[in-house]
Amino acid sequence: MARVLLGVSGGIAAYKSLELVRLATGAGHAVRVLQTPRSLQFVGGASFAALTGAPVLVDEFERDPARGAFPDQAPPDHEPLSHLELVANADVYVIAPASANTLAKLAAGLADNLVTTAALAATCPVIVAPAMNHHMWQHPATRANAETLRARGVTVLEPGVGRLGSKGEWGSGRLPEPAELLAAIEAVAPATGPLEGVRVLVSAGGTREPLDAVRYVGNRSSGRMGFALADEAAARGAAVTVVAANVGLARNPRVTYVEVETAAQLQAACERAFAACDVLLMAAAVADFRPAGPAAGKVKKEGRTGMTVELEATPDVLRGLAEKRRAGQTLVGFAAEHAESVPSGNAVAEARRKLRDKGVDAIVLNDVSRADAGFEVATNEVTIVTASGERHVPLSTKGEVAAAVLDEVAALRAGVAAR
Repeated sequence: MARVLLGVSGGIAAYKSLELVRLATGAGHAVRVLQTPRSLQFVGGASFAALTGAPVLVDEFERDPARGAFPDQAPPDHEPLSHLELVANADVYVIAPASANTLAKLAAGLADNLVTTAALAATCPVIVAPAMNHHMWQHPATRANAETLRARGVTVLEPGVGRLGSKGEWGSGRLPEPAELLAAIEAVAPATGPLEGVRVLVSAGGTREPLDAVRYVGNRSSGRMGFALADEAAARGAAVTVVAANVGLARNPRVTYVEVETAAQLQAACERAFAACDVLLMAAAVADFRPAGPAAGKVKKEGRTGMTVELEATPDVLRGLAEKRRAGQTLVGFAAEHAESVPSGNAVAEARRKLRDKGVDAIVLNDVSRADAGFEVATNEVTIVTASGERHVPLSTKGEVAAAVLDEVAALRAGVAAR
């Protein structure tokens, strides 16, 4: 997790900075806040202090009770200069909102308050998120200031377009939403955490097998589970690659994506990346069958009373990868079972059979016949089956399920199966 120093300048958009802090601390980041005197007219320091659990500073000569330490650090045994110590400890410094005045000061190299002084002293990545009236943002001087900062290596985010702070005003100048700000922070912050240095390969989504040039045989997988796994692994410091089959979800800037459509394309992409990965999370719903002879063009309906399609089996991608595994790799498969389709009537026994037959370390079992779990919903309930036992994860968000799966991966990599 990263240490995030947040500078808040004066502007109505400062209220969004509170939500940014809430999201960042919720994601495990340690946050300290600096405010300009003007920003106090919009958001008080007590609000930021309550969310961060750390003192908020406004003046360069103000004593910092934490002596420049972030919430995850022990304070030093001396009294350092707060504006130097805080930014020295930060992994990323983000100024949000950055008013037109603050943007001009940063471009000119002025340091007349704690927010701008810290910017001059920053050696970590700096992100500036402008927020102002659209006429001010479009002014040539403001645009030139933004370009000056970009030329110096500062990440200057583009404001959003929409309703502005003044009644009846509409245009560019909106502070990006807090989730977007956090994504920008995580994109430049160093990857740290229990999976730092671990390379994770995730497959996600559902493959589509063409019938003709416009139609396909597919499934209902949205890719939410695979993307939740990727996000959680990245948050734990892993280098993550996702082979995404027809997924329409937002992308994480800390994750590398390979876009595919068919089972054959997914197989090829996974095979290219598999040798270099340490952990494989095979969450994609890969078609078991595909049309044996898809038409090159569009099959016309006219003159037909029906259509017979011959299907052929697709390769078992997970089993094929497992046959090529090297020492030290951890492989996790996913089994989407339907309560009425399990031959033995015992889904866990079926998952254990797949565990043996495919040669993997764990199978994550879920029942896709349920309306509140599995495909196309934000929740899931799973049983993680390993050689030493089972772990049941009750109905939870897919993010929480992803955390449980990665906890199990950590246990497997440590050689001790979680109970």
